[in-house]
Amino acid sequence: MADIKLKDLKYLVAVADTRHFGRAAARCFVSQPTLSTQLKKLEQYLGLQLVERHPRRVTLTAAGERIVERARRIVEASDEVMEIARAEHDPLAGRLRVALLPTIGPYLLPLVIQKIRKALPRLELMLYEYQTAPMLDELQAGGIDLGILALPVHGAALATRPLYDEPFAVLAPAGHPFATRSALKPADLAGETLLLLEEGHCLRDQALDVCSRVDVSERQDFRATSIETLRQMVAAGAGITLMPELASRGAYAAARGVVLRPFAKPQPVRSVGGAWRRSSGRGAAIAALLDVIEATISF
Repeated sequence: MADIKLKDLKYLVAVADTRHFGRAAARCFVSQPTLSTQLKKLEQYLGLQLVERHPRRVTLTAAGERIVERARRIVEASDEVMEIARAEHDPLAGRLRVALLPTIGPYLLPLVIQKIRKALPRLELMLYEYQTAPMLDELQAGGIDLGILALPVHGAALATRPLYDEPFAVLAPAGHPFATRSALKPADLAGETLLLLEEGHCLRDQALDVCSRVDVSERQDFRATSIETLRQMVAAGAGITLMPELASRGAYAAARGVVLRPFAKPQPVRSVGGAWRRSSGRGAAIAALLDVIEATISF
C-alpha cells in the first residue's frame, strides 16, 4: 500500500466529483494526460478498474465508488493535517475557502470585504457561490472551509454560528397601492401575485413560509434565477416579491420602478450564519472572519 500516492487519490476524488477528466485535471492543477496516466497506474497497482471511460462522460465502477469513499476521507484528513500545521505557525494567515449563497454574497461582501482585509491582512480569501445543498456537500467533502448561508442547517459533522437576523420587506411596482403604506403585515399580501426564485434557493422556501397563512398566488409561469431578476420583474408590474434587507441597501435602494415597504413588527426575518466542519484546523481564522461580519452588519 506504500505505493499508493496521496496525489493519485486526489485525482480519483476529483474525477468522482466532476465526472470529467478535463475539469478534474483543472481542479488538481495538472494536465489531463498526467491525471489520466496516474489513474491508470493506480488501477494497475490495485488490479481493478475504477473508472469507466466514455467519449463524453465518465462514470465510476462499483469498486471505484467504494474506493472513492475511503479516498475522500484520506484526502480530507491530509488537508486537515496541513491546515493544523499552518494554523500553528500563523492561524490568521493562508487561504480560507469561503462560499456564500447567491442571495447573500452580492449584498454582504461589499459591506465587509474591506474591513476583513484590514482586520485580517494575511488571510487570503477564496470566494465561491453555491446554493445551500451543493454548499453543504462541498463543506462535507472538504472543498470549502466555511459557508455563509441561512440557518439552521443540519449535520453532526458541522458547527454553526448565527451572525445576524435579516428582516424581509415587500417589493412592489411603483404604482402599487402598497406605495402609500408605511408598513405592512403578512395578511396585507392576500390576493397578490408573488414572484419567487427557482427551486433550490432557500430564499424561495423562506418567502413561502412567510406567506404560508396568507392567500397569495405564486406566479406559476415564472421562476427567477436571481434577486436582480425578481427586482426587474416587479418593476415590470408582474407581481410582488419579498426582499431581504441587505438587497435593498446602498445602490439598490434607488432602483427604479419599485417601492420597498417594511413589515410591521414583529418582522419576518431569515437567520444568516456560518457553517464549517467541526474537524477543521482553521477554527481561529473562521472565528476571526465571522467576528468581522458580525460586528459590521446590524439592523
